[in-house]
Amino acid sequence: MQARSLVHAYTLITKRRVSRVTRLCLKMANVDSKPAPGTADQMINAGWYTELSPMWPGQGLSLKIKEVLHRAKSDFQDVCVFESESMGTVLLLDGVIQCTDRDEFSYQEMIAHVPMCSLERPATKVLVVGGGDGGVLRELARYPELQEIHMAEIDRMVPEVSKQFFPDMAVGFSDPRVTLHICDGIKFVEDSPADSYDLIIVDSSDPVGPAEVLFEKPFFEALHRAVRPGGIVCTQAESLWLHLDIIRALAAMCSEVFQGGSVSYASCSIPTYPSGQIGMLVCAKARPAQGPGGADGEAAEGAGPLDPRVPRQQEPGPIAKLGVGELRYYSHEVHRAAFALPVFARKALAGSLTFQ
Repeated sequence: MQARSLVHAYTLITKRRVSRVTRLCLKMANVDSKPAPGTADQMINAGWYTELSPMWPGQGLSLKIKEVLHRAKSDFQDVCVFESESMGTVLLLDGVIQCTDRDEFSYQEMIAHVPMCSLERPATKVLVVGGGDGGVLRELARYPELQEIHMAEIDRMVPEVSKQFFPDMAVGFSDPRVTLHICDGIKFVEDSPADSYDLIIVDSSDPVGPAEVLFEKPFFEALHRAVRPGGIVCTQAESLWLHLDIIRALAAMCSEVFQGGSVSYASCSIPTYPSGQIGMLVCAKARPAQGPGGADGEAAEGAGPLDPRVPRQQEPGPIAKLGVGELRYYSHEVHRAAFALPVFARKALAGSLTFQ
């Protein structure tokens, strides 16, 4: 989850201007230059790991380490896996927590099932950008009506490490409907035919280093083109407690791109992500013009934009053949509640979101 992946080469990123989102991030963090990715070595001391970043200045989550299981440097990032005393096995990319055994299911289930269950008709073709740990694939595998599940992941080391140390997440790679593309995800989306996917999930990391371009307008314009009318793009969208300015700028940009559609923010609780909360932007492309009974087959609810706060598909069940059990976080009740924002966030995001 939040896999740092699917970006243009580092040489391209260093030549790009600093995006509006990144400038907001720097302003919040009170730093003068673009924050750089870190390493596990910088954050491990005397048997403890502490997650530090200019994205959450002045604080850091600490976990006691039982054993470091894996250290490597891929072509794109620093990769570390360790066994913790309280959260099980932990995956770090560039020194930042991506997932742990104990709480990974909350984020994986929400970023997959919120958009899947919001669609007016069952999805048959889905793209995951990033997500090389396989957790989102595991959740998508719960839907028997899906015919094609594509993943575009730039760093082949992430799936390999996940298969070795996180088999309960990586089980999604075993689904025969999954096609893994080791490639630049941005180019993969840009090269996709228009209206290709029912749903695109962008499982990105924070807008620091190589993932910066995944928060910029050209990428979202490519996503909008690649998803079908009435389809959804769902992307990781940071913490209400730490990144409200980033969320507001991202939502405003998405509103410009998804004209005639909708932009909404859903939240979930996950202890090992900064502040214990993370959200996702659920962006619905405008419905097709045909409306009810048209050639597209949409069961449109009216002329307005799709409201993702309403779950329309059944809650998915277990997958016996893959050893995947019942859902542990997502339900239709949690789905609806995820879009209820606290007062401070609702006021701050007023005008940037369609329904909230």
